Amino acid sequence: MSRSADIDLVFARAVTVDAMVRALAGEGWSLQEPLGVSYMVNNDDLFDWQSASVGQAAEVLTVVDSPDNIDHLVGVCIYHSAAGTGGQLLLHAGRSRCSFIPTIDRRGLSAAPALTDMAWYLNALVPPLLAIGLAGYEARDLAD
Repeated sequence: MSRSADIDLVFARAVTVDAMVRALAGEGWSLQEPLGVSYMVNNDDLFDWQSASVGQAAEVLTVVDSPDNIDHLVGVCIYHSAAGTGGQLLLHAGRSRCSFIPTIDRRGLSAAPALTDMAWYLNALVPPLLAIGLAGYEARDLAD
């Protein structure tokens, strides 16, 4: 049996990937993950993730935040190096809804490692995002 975990975030107004990354940087999050920088613009329903070097992070943010992509799902991987975990940050068309999926060395609960430590992710993500208009969230960890 496999599991899926995600946190859906709702903002009071549209946000940019750049604003989210800057807000999360204060809590130790970064675009730099073990494979470099990963991003995606889903303009063809293929979810084709791309890789870039850390030196290209500003260019990646320009691409995902381009007005040409406002009607497409875009994503970046974010990573918390001190905690050794991260995942995909997916911004939906219109940019007022976002999903975080813990896909990089997902943290499990100490007493039940198969389950995701959602409290840790919520504590690391929610407070900095409040400053840019986070209005609410829904967290799930489900058996598939």
